[in-house]
Amino acid sequence: MNENKKKPLVVIVGPTAVGKTGVSIALAQRLNGEIVSADSRLLYRGMNIGTAKPSMEERDGIPHHLIDVADPDQRWSLAIYQREAYKIINDIHTRRKLPFLVGGTGQYIRSIIEGWNIPPQRPDYKLREALNSWAEKIGAEGLYEGLKLIDPEAAEKMDYRNQRRTVRALEVIFKTGQRFSDLRRKQECPYAPIVLGIERARDELYERVDQRIENMLNDGLVEEVQGLLDAGYSPNLSTMSAIGYAEIIQYLQGKICFEESVTLIKRNTRTFVRRQANWFKPDDPRIHWFESSSTLVDKMELFIRRKLHGDG
Repeated sequence: MNENKKKPLVVIVGPTAVGKTGVSIALAQRLNGEIVSADSRLLYRGMNIGTAKPSMEERDGIPHHLIDVADPDQRWSLAIYQREAYKIINDIHTRRKLPFLVGGTGQYIRSIIEGWNIPPQRPDYKLREALNSWAEKIGAEGLYEGLKLIDPEAAEKMDYRNQRRTVRALEVIFKTGQRFSDLRRKQECPYAPIVLGIERARDELYERVDQRIENMLNDGLVEEVQGLLDAGYSPNLSTMSAIGYAEIIQYLQGKICFEESVTLIKRNTRTFVRRQANWFKPDDPRIHWFESSSTLVDKMELFIRRKLHGDG
């Protein structure tokens, strides 16, 4: 390979429960690769079942990075994620292996493949406190609606339940006088990304989502959430607002019954799947989409090999 050419980065995207984990592991095994997680929930230790974190058996033999790197009460900003991901991808290249960036957190993926220049903005804790107090009065959804009026593009990429991100976006807007979405200036991507997407029929995907949630519950999701609370982690942490954790916390607090919590998890996950489509659009020319099938890994492997050798 010409040393002046950008080094490759295989990127595998798609909605929750579409099958990214199994496919990426199979491809990494065939192509001498290592996996860099692009899932914001996999960062946190102790949050295993509710995040569908790859098991130690699945990770055996294939190095996985940016999994279990923080405690639930530690904050990882997008800037921190991008910096650490760059370090790891570069290190994988130095060892002459192929990096795979895999996940469903669109912000993480795009920050890497679009070379976002994330502006340094020191936190303004007084402003942040005022925004959180405002949210207590109007609710997380009310705060989100305020962001939507000011910066609809930024709001489109967020989940209204993630109050921390809404507050952060408003904080940056009020401090800089510019829209949060405009501040993500893009640079040239330092790599040559090969972006592959996995898709399934929507009804099939929803069936997989529902089955995954049932499996999580059978595997001990309620006990995992209770264990985190018993360990002293506040139910108000942003990490604990993740789908699956927030609803089980409501159940454990006696606010809703168990059946209602399960219904909410399934409903909220389906909403999240639809939101992911804002990041991974079917008509995005950068993404080469593959329909899930028994020959999916073979087709994706052939496509990657052709790209690596400049055959299209």
